[in-house]
Amino acid sequence: MPALVVGQVSHVRRAPVRHAFRHRSYQWLVDVDALPRLPLWLRPLAAFRAEDHLDGGASGAGIRGDLTAFLACHGVPVEPSDRVVMLAHARVLGHVFDPLTVFWVLARDGAVRAVVFEVHNTYGGRHAYLLDVDEDGHADTDKSFYVSPFNDVSGSYRIGLRLDDEQVSVTVGLDRGGRRVLTATTRGAPTPATRRALLRVSATHLLMPQRVSALIRAHGILLWLRRLPVVPRPTPAKEFSR
Repeated sequence: MPALVVGQVSHVRRAPVRHAFRHRSYQWLVDVDALPRLPLWLRPLAAFRAEDHLDGGASGAGIRGDLTAFLACHGVPVEPSDRVVMLAHARVLGHVFDPLTVFWVLARDGAVRAVVFEVHNTYGGRHAYLLDVDEDGHADTDKSFYVSPFNDVSGSYRIGLRLDDEQVSVTVGLDRGGRRVLTATTRGAPTPATRRALLRVSATHLLMPQRVSALIRAHGILLWLRRLPVVPRPTPAKEFSR
């Protein structure tokens, strides 16, 4: 690390309207204590800020400090020797939209001590879930945050995670009433984030965060045109919810 995780993101909505898509994508896999230090001319292509995650840097100790405070609220201590790995989008030309950020807290021997799953919506809100992940990388958690205008906060997530040298992947299934409503997956192969690799992926995946924002809205319009019912958004939206 740092690494570029280049691959695809896909969504399959099964009910009440079937809708599916797949797009090329890339994310960053970084150690939050050793964020990429790019030369000045490359910084517009990748920037990481504490304000984009968790409590927005309220701890005064960056992303790690906010994560440590969040986990402390749940009775999970973070040791000084623990490594915190983050899968996320970077800011590109000052813009970022990160539908999903995943944090792994790793012990010195590589064992997973905690996993935090941070969901962002297009209304400026975000919510963090502490996951109880089993040995196979699976976890279940109740949904408690409004993400899409076509889904309320009922149901539960079935989550699958993989983090290794060959693949980084996250699969999220939303179940409601014993029925799978939708499945979202992001999957890619991590490669060292060299300057050449960053230039290449920036050219082939032009303005990635801007594209993510635009595609979410475009697919939302398509669903609305197909008369998928809109669920009112709770107000006011919270910037961060524990």
